[in-house]
Amino acid sequence: MTTVPRTVPPGTGSPTGSAARGTTGVPAPARVRRPGRARRSALPYLLLLPALLLELLVHLIPMVMGILMSFRKLTQFFIRDWSLAPWTGFDNYELAVDVDRPVGRALLDSFVTTCLFTFLSVALCWLLGTAAAVFTQHSFRGRGLLRALFFVPYALPAYAAVITWAFMFQRDNGLVNHVIHDQLGLGGAENTFWLIGDNSFWAMLTVSVWKSWPFAFLIVTAALQNIPADLYEAAALDGAGVWQQIRRITLPSLGAVNQVLVLVLFLWTFNDFNTPFLLFGRSAPEAADLVSIHIYQSSFVTWNFGTGSAMSVLLLLFLLLVTAAYLLLTGRGRKDADAR
Repeated sequence: MTTVPRTVPPGTGSPTGSAARGTTGVPAPARVRRPGRARRSALPYLLLLPALLLELLVHLIPMVMGILMSFRKLTQFFIRDWSLAPWTGFDNYELAVDVDRPVGRALLDSFVTTCLFTFLSVALCWLLGTAAAVFTQHSFRGRGLLRALFFVPYALPAYAAVITWAFMFQRDNGLVNHVIHDQLGLGGAENTFWLIGDNSFWAMLTVSVWKSWPFAFLIVTAALQNIPADLYEAAALDGAGVWQQIRRITLPSLGAVNQVLVLVLFLWTFNDFNTPFLLFGRSAPEAADLVSIHIYQSSFVTWNFGTGSAMSVLLLLFLLLVTAAYLLLTGRGRKDADAR
């Protein structure tokens, strides 16, 4: 009697059958994960580990300690061991935001001054950087030398640059008064006090713009290289002038770059500590009292580290909120522009 083999439907039966053997009837080789592949997948994380540890030590741990200090009444009496300072809860924050008290009113005035200073500095830096980048976009004789001169303020160390300006703003023998009063005959007979009073704000703004606008020039110059020259040639053939080309081609093409550039300049300028500290020392004039130098005075001049830490945390929260709102608005605007 002949035995007829039973046909097994596809997808059923023993795993050792034809389904396991494949179409050729040969067993499929088992997948073996090589040790070298596992090491290669873990290599990027191992390379990032030193940077993450350094970031943890340099930024995160001091930030956490500053947040903890903001909830304590930390004064000069607890400098040796700040953990012994009494816990005050949100008293330091209430003191910092209470505008009816001298501490809160001074912080509010400093905040308003910082906002005005940041707006003017960022606007002027962007305007000068964009204008210089557009001017040097096309090749001409001496363009390389001119670009190198533009980068000098950005290449100089901040300490050397600001100290030089501090000497130039001196009342009796400063270069600024010599040019304005002696050479140009402006400003009256007596020299101007630039580092005290209301003039200190404009002196600080001048230094900030001078040392920051080359960064905007660098970023915009790099972005202009990605704009095809055919667009300008086609616009010129259609009768568009220089200003129309800048308005219709250059500025729209720089939209994404300008969004990042303005945000970076805003964060740098709002947190600027070197410029007021090197110009005015430990106590800046009221007209030039930025938030950064105000927090320094509240912490290291009056020895109230708890209140200073609370002000620092409030500044951090403000910058985070502004950054998130800015990215949300610019991202939504970019999506609407792409949809059109």
